[in-house]
Amino acid sequence: MLSRFTRFLKRPTSIHIATNTVGNYINIGFTALFALILVRTMTPVEYGVLSVLLGISYVLANVLDFGVTATIYSYLPGHLENKTQNLYNFVKTLFAYQTTFALAAILILLSSFSWLDNVFFKTGADQTTVYLLFVGVLFFIWQNFVSNMLLAGKQFLKVNIYVNLSNLVKLVLLLVIIPFYKITPSLVILIFSIVGSLAFFIPLLLERRFAVSRILRSSIDRKELKFGYTLTYFLSTQLYNLALRMDLFLLSFFGLRVEVGYYALAQKIILSIMTSIISITQVLSPSFSSAKTKRDVKALLKPGLTYLSVPAALFVILYFVPKELFDLLFTQRFSQSTGIAKSLAIPFIIFTYSNFLLIFALYTLKKPKYVLMSNVLFFLGMTIGCYTLIPKLGVYAPAWVITGSLLVSSLTLGVSSLYGYKKLPA
Repeated sequence: MLSRFTRFLKRPTSIHIATNTVGNYINIGFTALFALILVRTMTPVEYGVLSVLLGISYVLANVLDFGVTATIYSYLPGHLENKTQNLYNFVKTLFAYQTTFALAAILILLSSFSWLDNVFFKTGADQTTVYLLFVGVLFFIWQNFVSNMLLAGKQFLKVNIYVNLSNLVKLVLLLVIIPFYKITPSLVILIFSIVGSLAFFIPLLLERRFAVSRILRSSIDRKELKFGYTLTYFLSTQLYNLALRMDLFLLSFFGLRVEVGYYALAQKIILSIMTSIISITQVLSPSFSSAKTKRDVKALLKPGLTYLSVPAALFVILYFVPKELFDLLFTQRFSQSTGIAKSLAIPFIIFTYSNFLLIFALYTLKKPKYVLMSNVLFFLGMTIGCYTLIPKLGVYAPAWVITGSLLVSSLTLGVSSLYGYKKLPA
C-alpha cells in the first residue's frame, strides 16, 4: 500500500500538481494576508466597494479572454513539440487578436461605466478610480495570456515564481504606504492590477528576450485562431465567470452595502480555495487532451478524482473552522462573514468534482458546446435565483442558489459527457 502511494507521488503528473498547488497555496497565503491588511485599514463599506470593483475587473479579464485560453491549451503543446516558426506566429496571432478586441470592448465599457454604476453596481467610484480599473483590466488580460502560455508549456515552477514575486512586490508596497497614506479603493487597484502585473512581466521579459524578439518578427496568421472551438468556449466561460459574480453584484444592486463587505470577505475565502482546483485542472488538462479512448479516460478517472479530493477536503475543513478563529484573523467587525463562508463551503464541494466533467468534455471530447449548455443553465440559475431570493434571505440566499444551480448544471454536463464517452473507441 505504501509503495503504491509512493509511486503515485512520484508520477510526473503528481510532481507537476504538487509544484503548481504549492505555488497556488503561497498565492492563497498572499491573498489572505492582503485581506487581513485591508479589513484592518478599510471600513466594511470601503472594502465592499473595492471588492465589487475588483470583481468587475476579474470578470472583465476573463470575459475578454475571447476563448484564447482553451486555444492555448489545445494547440500550443503541438507547436512546442514541432518547434517551427508556426509557434511564434501562433503566439503573436492570439495576442494581437485578444488585445485588439479587448481594447475595443474596454473603450466602450469605459464610456458607459458611469451609467452602469448608477443603475446597477452603485459603487460611487470617482473617474480616476474608473480609469485605473480599466487600465488594470488590460494588464490582467496580458498577465493571464502569458501565464497560460507558460502553463501549457508545463513551466509550472516558473509561472508560480513570477506570480508570487508579483505578490511580494504588492505586499511590500502596501506595508510601506499604509503609515503615510489612507488606503482607498483606487490605491489598492493601482497596486494590485497595474504595479503587480508589471512586477510579473519585467523579470519574464528579461529572461525571454530572445523569444520576445522572435514573436515580434513573426507574422499574424488567422488560421491559428480556430474560431469555431475558440468562440464557443469563449461564450461558455464568460457566462460561467459572470454567473460566479452575480451573487456579489446583485447584493450590491439591492443596496446591502455593509453586507456586501461581509459577503465579499467570505467569497474571497472560497475563491482562494478554488485557486487550488485551477492548479490541478491546469496540470490534468494536457493528459485529457491526449486521451482518445475509453481506456485512456478510465485511467484518468481515479487519479483525477483523487487530486480533486484535496480542495474538496479543504471546503469540508472550512465548514468546521471555529468562529473564534475567523474573529481572530479578520476581527469582530467582519464576524458575520463566518456564517456566510460556512454556508458557501458545501455547494463548492459539488463544484470541485464537476471540474472533472469540465476538462473531459472540453479537452478529450473537444465539445465546448456541452460546457456552453451547462453554463447557460448555471448563469440563469444564479441570476434568477439571486434576484428572487436575496430580498428574502439576504446574504445567505446565494448559498442556496449556488447549490441548486451547480446541481442542475453539473447533471446536465454529466449526461452530455456520458453520451460523448459512449461514442469513444474502446
